[in-house]
Amino acid sequence: MNPLQRTLIEKTGNDNGFEHVVASDASCVTLASARHANRALVGLDNGAYHVRFETGSQSLMPELQRSFPAAQVAKAFRVATEAELAALLRRAASLSRALPSQAANDYQQAVATELSGLPAGIVGTEVERMVRQRVGQNKFRDAMLDYWGGACAVTGVAIPEVLRASHAKPWAECATDAERLDVFNGFLLSANLDALFDRFLVSFDEQGSLVTAPVLAGADLQLLGISSGMKLRWVNALHQPYLTLHRGRVLQAR
Repeated sequence: MNPLQRTLIEKTGNDNGFEHVVASDASCVTLASARHANRALVGLDNGAYHVRFETGSQSLMPELQRSFPAAQVAKAFRVATEAELAALLRRAASLSRALPSQAANDYQQAVATELSGLPAGIVGTEVERMVRQRVGQNKFRDAMLDYWGGACAVTGVAIPEVLRASHAKPWAECATDAERLDVFNGFLLSANLDALFDRFLVSFDEQGSLVTAPVLAGADLQLLGISSGMKLRWVNALHQPYLTLHRGRVLQAR
């Protein structure tokens, strides 16, 4: 590739979540970020962009392959235009920030920063617990917004003010911070769906179709704007353990 092509790749990376250039030569540009640990290796192949990702996450590649099935070439991606490259890098960066365990790492750093500014002696107190919960819930929401592309996991509504990050396994019942911050432990839902999901009145089956509690009447669901045909836009295998737990409580609701 020529210098202009390298510059375009570097700028596209900078604008779409890979702001650092680790290496750049005639064959490949290696992009990285301070916000996540993954790297993108971008080259040119017969006029198209050839992109490989270096990652320690087992979830990143399956998610990208689901999002860009037509671009998949073996363990890499091939896209024809700069706009397509930008979309691929942007989605990869969003997923890199959201998928385990980046969200948990960000949470630990944010908690440490907040606690360092408070008086000594609060370790183990209610103040520390409240700081951890507030920071954790904010980080969980950020991860959900990144993972679901800023839109409701069911309806696709993309108004941030009405979207809620809903835990499948409640925060208080999680055994570890990693479980609390796991992007697969819940869904980004519009406010009405969140209220029902949070109270174990609706859930989703293994294929992502809506499941309702026996206690809910059809007329109530209609008034709430909930229909039996509603379905998650997608569902990952890593959602399933959390969904199984959540769905069991919904089906027991009377």
